[in-house]
Amino acid sequence: MSKNKFIAFGNVFDESTLRGLFYLTGQGYFEEVEGPISIGKESNVFAVLHKDGKRVVKIYRTSANFKKMYEYMKPDPRFSGMKGTKLSIIYTWAKKEYRNLLRAREKDVHVPMPYAVHKNILVMEYFDAPLLLHKAPKKPQEFYERLISELQKLFRAGLVHADISEYNILNDKEKPVLIDFSHALDLRYPNVQRLLQRDVHNLIVYFNKLGLKLDEEKEFMRIWTAKN
Repeated sequence: MSKNKFIAFGNVFDESTLRGLFYLTGQGYFEEVEGPISIGKESNVFAVLHKDGKRVVKIYRTSANFKKMYEYMKPDPRFSGMKGTKLSIIYTWAKKEYRNLLRAREKDVHVPMPYAVHKNILVMEYFDAPLLLHKAPKKPQEFYERLISELQKLFRAGLVHADISEYNILNDKEKPVLIDFSHALDLRYPNVQRLLQRDVHNLIVYFNKLGLKLDEEKEFMRIWTAKN
């Protein structure tokens, strides 16, 4: 693939990222960039083509707020040996999402399959599904129960999403798919209970607007007390 093909998409790739993309194409993880899905301050997400169909490439910007990432990851026991340099933090952030997705998949949580991580680039499964933000479920109660089941499985995997809302849940034919796992935390993380409470609060606000009458404390305990 030509360098100009990459640059055409918003001019968001620095030289290091371009080399990483070429490396991943050479390894067979994808063949061509199809187009942008989202361009953000922290990351850029692109649909890419693979011989078996579409995939997603998520690229963490090397200009992202690495100090904020560092402060967020520092209390996580999984990253106790992390170096504090800019690129190493951003690369670790990408690896964190990759590892979180793999861990979730081990407990059959409905999340994208991660295929590869290289420096600041993550290659994942593609879902042709809208965000919950853009497509509310036809049967909110059924969708919500499925969502709670996914969060219980995630908890059994030893993780809390820590950034859940209608902005990072896909509505895949009336079934929830959880995405954006860079913020997901190990249960040993300080204040993880408070972060789970925030997740539950976000969901309660959304689904109660759809006509449900959910109690925040009760719904929190459904996840917090999930057993292995």
